Parts: sequence; structure tokens; C-alpha cells
Amino acid sequence: MSAFLQRFAQSFSTLDANRLGALEELYTPDVQFRDPLHSLNGLPALRQYFGQMYAGVQDLHYEFEGFDETGPDQGYLRWTLRFRHPRLAGGEVIQLEGCSYLRWQERVYLHHDYFDAGALLYEHLPLMGRLIAWLKRRLA
Repeated sequence: MSAFLQRFAQSFSTLDANRLGALEELYTPDVQFRDPLHSLNGLPALRQYFGQMYAGVQDLHYEFEGFDETGPDQGYLRWTLRFRHPRLAGGEVIQLEGCSYLRWQERVYLHHDYFDAGALLYEHLPLMGRLIAWLKRRLA
């Protein structure tokens, strides 16, 4: 198991709205970040993204469940994200599974997150959530 990935996961899991300065310890200034909803370039954009994310949610917590180094200076982290948002799922805890592909030298310069955007957001919106649940039942 990669020592880098373990250190990264441990540091990343301590991030919150008050510790966004720690992003500089984890990422290069020119980091490229992508997930199903965003594509960002540079540490300032990443800091703004995380700042907005932490400001809008409560009890956000990542649990890292697996590490896989696939080559020199690259690998995957499997994780479960748990959070609450006052306008999603009636404020109840939402759980999302995903993985992150990372490339690094001393710090991460490429971070791609993979997860089901519907499970993150759309399924928990009042009208859209009911429509998606109906569609899933019909397709099952």
C-alpha cells in the first residue's frame, strides 16, 4: 500500500472550512481537478470550490476504504462521503461512494473524482428525486 496515498488520505480527511490552507500542502499550484460536475485548474479555483462545498454542507466526512498504487506516482483511493445538506434529503445524512485517481510528484497535480452525480445530488431533490426513484423502479 502506498505511503503517499495513506498520508494524502489522512490529511485530506482533516480538511474543513477552517483548514483550507492545508490544500497547499496536498496540491501543486497548477493542480487539475475534475469530477462529474466540475473541471478546475489551479489551486485558487480548487480552494474556492472546497470553500463553497464546506460552507453549504454539515457534518461532511470522508472515510477512505482502499488504496491502490497503479504505477510510479499514481493511484486510486476508494472512499465514502457522508454529509448533510439542509435542502437535500430532508437534512438527513447522504452517503456517496466514489474513488479518486491521483497523480503526484511531491504533491498531487492531477485529481479526478469518480462518483454517481445522481446519488450525490439529483436523487435528493424533492421533485427530481421522486422522478429518479420512479425511473429506477421502472427500469429494474
